[in-house]
Amino acid sequence: MGHAARIWRLSAVLGLALFTAHTLLHDTLGADDFFNRYLYNALILLALVACIHRARQRGRERGAWIALTVSVASWAVAELIFDFAYGGNPPYPSVADTFYLGFYPAAYVGLMLLVRSRLSTFGHTLWFDGAMATIASSALGAAVLFEVVLRSTDGSTSVIVTNLAYPLGDILLLSAVVGVFVLLGWKPDRTWVLIGSGLAATAVADGIFLFQTATSTYSEGTVLDALWPASMLFFAAAAWEAPARTEVVLEGRPLLATPLVCGVIGLGILTYDHFERLNVLAIVLSAATLVAVILRTGMTFRENSRILALMRTHAVTDALTTLGNRRQLVADLERVLEEGAASELRLLAIYDLNGFKNYNDTFGHPAGDALLARLAAALELIVEPVGCAYRLGGDEFCVLVDVSPEGVEAFLDATLEALSESGEGFTVTSSFGAVFLPDEATTPSDALRLADQRLYVQKREQTGRQAPHEVLLEALYERSPDMRDHVDHVVASAVAVGAAMGMDEGAVEELRLAARLHDIGKLAMPDGVLQKPGPLDVGEWSFIKEHTVIGERLLAAAPGWANVAKIVRATHERWDGGGYKDGLSGGEIPLPARIIAVCDAFSAMTSERPYREPISRDEALAELCRCAGTQFDPEVVAVFCGLAQLAENAFRRTAA
Repeated sequence: MGHAARIWRLSAVLGLALFTAHTLLHDTLGADDFFNRYLYNALILLALVACIHRARQRGRERGAWIALTVSVASWAVAELIFDFAYGGNPPYPSVADTFYLGFYPAAYVGLMLLVRSRLSTFGHTLWFDGAMATIASSALGAAVLFEVVLRSTDGSTSVIVTNLAYPLGDILLLSAVVGVFVLLGWKPDRTWVLIGSGLAATAVADGIFLFQTATSTYSEGTVLDALWPASMLFFAAAAWEAPARTEVVLEGRPLLATPLVCGVIGLGILTYDHFERLNVLAIVLSAATLVAVILRTGMTFRENSRILALMRTHAVTDALTTLGNRRQLVADLERVLEEGAASELRLLAIYDLNGFKNYNDTFGHPAGDALLARLAAALELIVEPVGCAYRLGGDEFCVLVDVSPEGVEAFLDATLEALSESGEGFTVTSSFGAVFLPDEATTPSDALRLADQRLYVQKREQTGRQAPHEVLLEALYERSPDMRDHVDHVVASAVAVGAAMGMDEGAVEELRLAARLHDIGKLAMPDGVLQKPGPLDVGEWSFIKEHTVIGERLLAAAPGWANVAKIVRATHERWDGGGYKDGLSGGEIPLPARIIAVCDAFSAMTSERPYREPISRDEALAELCRCAGTQFDPEVVAVFCGLAQLAENAFRRTAA
């Protein structure tokens, strides 16, 4: 098609240039008949040849170009009848006018089919913008071109109707092209530019011709006559353009510009009509334009409301699983905890998948995403009747539910089952950390922190990630072998006291870890200080006081150990505020640290130390009672002594 297109374009340019030169020179060559009849019609037929050639090509645009070929053929027949059947002087209206007017409906159908083939699918709002622009441009054309022809036309009804049909057809076609330009964001490709140029030339030529005919000023052979073959050649030149489907891009488009311009046009025409009466068609189209602008405003408001709702949903929804995200969880926590300690009982549980990374590495990220979606759906099915499920990111999930204390265990078992899957070569399970609200936390941040800590405690137990701290303990035991028994005694008694005081399973586990590691900071203490047989001097004592801080630093370096580290730091605080390292007092001291302090003191008093002999069990209990309310928490001392008495009674019964 490239070679044929070049020959056609060269012929069209040379032929049109020659004809235009003839009209400007006013037949100085004496060949007026040749130019006005033969060359003129040859240019029209040349345009028809291009359209026929394009209509023969197979493809989705074939229907459009068949319709456009029919329109150009109708115009060509009209020209041949005008020049050769009537000799250039037909009656008005005539058969030629029938074929001239036949150009418009066929061209309109072709344009609509071309729009359907070349423009991508998009929302009804943009289609409405195109229709609105068409109505507005039609109103403007009716107010200008139609009005000029109407005022200058005189004669029979058939003459008036025929004269008005031409500008009406031009207005409809031009308005349709304007609508397409609006849809394309005023960035049309060459096809639409050529078609628009051809239709504009036709409209200008028809308007001037009708006006000059009505005023008896038309003269054949002027430059006006060059506009009709030029319009057909522009129209046909689009046939040589390669078909291309245009994607309508919405991003960055000023979608309010079209309604604004159309509204100004409609108001302007109606305002002008107030001073100078216009035809009914212009008024009706202007009113229709304003109605379209009002409807478009309503559509914009509805669409913006929908987009805003969608944005809000996306802001609180995980894209992969459609569960609520962390933002939604925090908002829900704030809602359920708005009354603080008086809020209704809720269970918050955070889950982390075990084995998911290995699954991702083995089967790939798409398979990992599919697994997360399946697990999320299973979790949501369990949770939906009693609360909400969330995905916090990665392989971490969460639930916030209204479950009775009696049903918590069964519920948690069901969620763990939902967040588990196994198959050939993989097993994915989950760990969790649970918190009762508002009993254990009254703010979202505290609730999430506590649940996260308990999650990591359980996960470390399942995966063995406590090993580094066990290594540190073994190093401590190597330096001080007696420390092993001391730690075991403190752990056992601390766990017993914590359980007796009503601490839940997660809190007792934190207490156990803190008791086991409460002396880990002594790894940094010199042997000469730890094993010194006599009392410590001021410098050595200040050095010893740092072991709780050192222990905190060692533990806090690992994720999830922050709360355990905080407990270890406070194990040598005193109830009256005279302890170290922060001088905390009373309830400021974490309860696990208060429990460890009592258990540690009792073990130290009843164990042999380098600097003193052990004292008896009863003496140690008496010392604890004496220091209750000053050094130790009185309630913890009471519970500890009660448990010690129960153990003594049980021992005596066994011995007896």
